[in-house]
Formats: sequence, structure tokens, C-alpha cells
Amino acid sequence: MRVAVAASALLVVAGLAAFWYASKEAQKAPAKAADNAVTVTIQGNACEPNEITVPAGRTTFTIVNKSNRALEWEILDGVMVVEERENIAPGFSQTMTVKLQPGEFAITCGLLSNPRGTLRVTPSAASDAEAARPSLVNYVGALAEYQVFLRLEAGSLDDAVHALADAVKAGDLQQARALYAPAHQAYKRIEPMAELFADLDTRINARADYFEKREADAGFTGFHRIEYALYSQNDVKSLGPVVAQLTADIGVLKERLRALNMPPERLAGSASKLLRRVADNLPAGGEDHYGHAELVNLQGTYEGTKKIAELLQPLLVKAAPALQQRVDERFAAFDAALAPYRDSKGDGEGFKLAPLDEAQRKALAEPVRALAEALGQVNAALGLE
Repeated sequence: MRVAVAASALLVVAGLAAFWYASKEAQKAPAKAADNAVTVTIQGNACEPNEITVPAGRTTFTIVNKSNRALEWEILDGVMVVEERENIAPGFSQTMTVKLQPGEFAITCGLLSNPRGTLRVTPSAASDAEAARPSLVNYVGALAEYQVFLRLEAGSLDDAVHALADAVKAGDLQQARALYAPAHQAYKRIEPMAELFADLDTRINARADYFEKREADAGFTGFHRIEYALYSQNDVKSLGPVVAQLTADIGVLKERLRALNMPPERLAGSASKLLRRVADNLPAGGEDHYGHAELVNLQGTYEGTKKIAELLQPLLVKAAPALQQRVDERFAAFDAALAPYRDSKGDGEGFKLAPLDEAQRKALAEPVRALAEALGQVNAALGLE
């Protein structure tokens, strides 16, 4: 009996040793696996690996944050964001699966001021088949109408930013505060396509969290730099160069939108990713840390993504009527979640000015996340994946 017990104990020890060894070997496995899985570790101001090569098609990236700051990781095609993950907390990781076409891409490594890495995507059987797919003429109408929408909204944004700049130049703090939220909301209606002009989006809408020196960083400009001065510093005197730069950037954006090339899969795909990012940010305080205009921002996001859904509705109702119904229901739930906070008599752009508490932000995040999930299924239903 003692021999049998001893032998059993040895087997258990041997099993644990084998498990430990296998775990260690798995951790030492190269970044690329058979299923195109890549692990990227960010520490200091660099990615490891800093140069990645994968075949075209779907690749799953696991981003590990070993720095002491919350970070974001992006794949960039020139100024266009192909895919990203935000708010990766220190010591944590996030995973994303992205469909990549052949080419060379840049990757951001944590802070926006850090040096970038390189992602090379080589041709594959999947990319050859993708290149041979028929022309997507069914989407010409929706894309053309969305181009018109973007141009009109860019005009409204330009007017709102000029009005804000005039208030700043006049030194009128209260008027500048009153004009900040509607100007930023105008940008939120365009934001689903911000991935296609990532360089401008960084200057126009990046938060201080993603710069090395936060609010003191020279790269921190745009709406949130203005928001910081208006609500945290109670100051308009220092904002002259900031509003001048924002006005110029919006002018460049208007020109970019005139020639913007949008693949049809960008419509629902970008709307879904934006909503997911909004839902992730809301519990931590939303995007406007200083002025707390979360509700005004959410209304702009609702209107911008709703426009995309309306343009795709004639196609989706034929291809997947049940999904179309689910999308409609989740937009209705998003709108209903905002309803208790609306106040047409107030001066908060139709919303009560009281800041949201943590429970309220979490409750609002749920319908936004559910809508992101529904829109995330649209491309597959329309044969765009």
C-alpha cells in the first residue's frame, strides 16, 4: 500500500512538472502561431516585438501592458486607423482580431509620443481571393449619401469652432463654455470615420491620458486642451494658439472629407468600434474629464452612428431582417437611456448640466455596448467579411 501511495504521489509530481514545463514552453513560443496569433508587449517606450510579419487574413493580437500607464495600441495605414485597443491598464492585456490586407503598416507603442513599430502583411490565398471578389455596386448610393452627410456636418463643425474661437478671442469664459459642448458634439457626429484621418483626429480630439506629459505635453491640443483650460484652469487667455490650430485643422478636415475613400465595410464596422470604445470609456468618466459633457457627446455619437444604420437599412432588411430589427431595437434602447437626462429648458444643449455618477455612467454604457455588438454583425450579414 505504501509503495502504491508513493508511486501515485510521484505520478502527481511528474504531472505537475510536465504542466509547468509545457506552460513555460508556451510562454516562450514565438509571436506568430499557426492560427496567426501575435503577442505584443509594451514596456517603456517600445513594443516587443517592434517589427511583426503576418500573412494576409485574420490575425489575433494580444497586447500586454507592462508599463506603468494606461495605453492604447493601434495599427495605422498612413493616417488611417485599421484597428485599435484603448485603455489597456498597467499589468493587463487586451485581445483583438483583425482582417489585414497585404502591405506595410505602422503600429503605435503605447503613448502617442513613443516611436512607432512596423507591421508587414504578406500576400496569402485569402487575400488573393478577396482581391477577386465582385464590385460592390450595391453600396454606391449609401456611400454617396454618407459623403454628403459628412460634408454637411463638417460645415456645421466649422461654424461651431469659429464661434468658439470668437468667444475665446473676446476673453468671454462663460460664452466659450457655452459653445464648447455643441462644437465638440458636431465632431462626434463625424467621429465614426475618424479612423480614416487619424493624424487629424489626434490633433483635434486626443485626450491628455495618451501623452507623456499629459496636460503639459506640447502634443496635447484640440478640443480637450480647450476643455481643460475652460473648466479646470478657468482660463481663456492662453487658448489663442490652441483655437487657431483647431480652426486650421477643421479646415484641413473639410478638404479631406471631400476626397475621402470609404470602403463599404467601414460604415458599420467603424460605427461598431466607436460605440464599443465609448462604452469602455464611460464607466471611467467618459471622454470629457473636465467639463463632464458626457450626455452631449453621447447624443452626437447616437446621431452619427444612426445615420450609418439608416443608410444600410435597405440592404440589411433584405439580407438579415432579424438583425435589422435588433439594430433598430438597440438604437431605441440607446435613445431611451438618454431620455431621463434631457432638459429642453436647460442650457446644456438639451441635457441637464449635473455630472453623472459612476452608476449612471455604467448604466448608460450597457445599451451602447449592446448596440456595438449588433452593428458588429452587419458586415458579415451583408457579405462584407
